[in-house]
This record gives sequence, C-alpha cells and structure tokens, in this order.
Amino acid sequence: MGLFSTIMSKIFGHAEAATAPAAAAPAAAPVDVDAVLSGLAANAGQPLNYKTSIVDLLKLLGLDSSLQSRKELAGELHYSGSTDDTATMNVWLIKQVYAELAKNGGKVPADWTH
Repeated sequence: MGLFSTIMSKIFGHAEAATAPAAAAPAAAPVDVDAVLSGLAANAGQPLNYKTSIVDLLKLLGLDSSLQSRKELAGELHYSGSTDDTATMNVWLIKQVYAELAKNGGKVPADWTH
C-alpha cells in the first residue's frame, strides 16, 4: 500500500469510527476531512499546521514525515518538479493530497486545494 492510500485510510478510518454508532448515516456520505483532522489536532499535544504543511499533516496522522517519505509520496502523486526543491515540492504535495482526498470521497475546504 502506498503512502497516499495510508493517508486516506487513516483519515477515512477515523471518520468511520466516529460515525459508526450512527447507523442511519448513508454509507457513501462524503468524509468531512476538516472535522476529522481538527479532532485529531485537538488531541495532538502540539500545534500542527496540517492545513498548509505536508510534514505536519503526516505527523498528525502518525506517519513518517521524512524527506524520503515525502519524495515517495511525490512520485505516487506524479509530481513533475524537482524533488530537490523541497519547499516547492512540499507546497505542491499538501495541495495535491487534499485534492486527491476530495476526488476520493473527502469533503475538503476549497482553499486547501488551491
């Protein structure tokens, strides 16, 4: 399983766990990514800027945030820029992760993907 799949399963899994008792909810309801991440951030024990930082998002989800891990994620998501320009890659990654979550059933605030 790739890193993006792990990100998706962590976020969507938390949403399913939070709504499991509410059996009346439709199975195909979009996952409120902001609500899930806000809930995780409230219990993180440290301030994490997960809305604009790929490193902080990965930390929030308990995933490896190393440069190597982020380069692998960039490859998975078909980043065409230089992975040596980490600042540019990181900005692209956070926006692309949220855009991909939106494509896969996540409800993501519009300003997170632009």
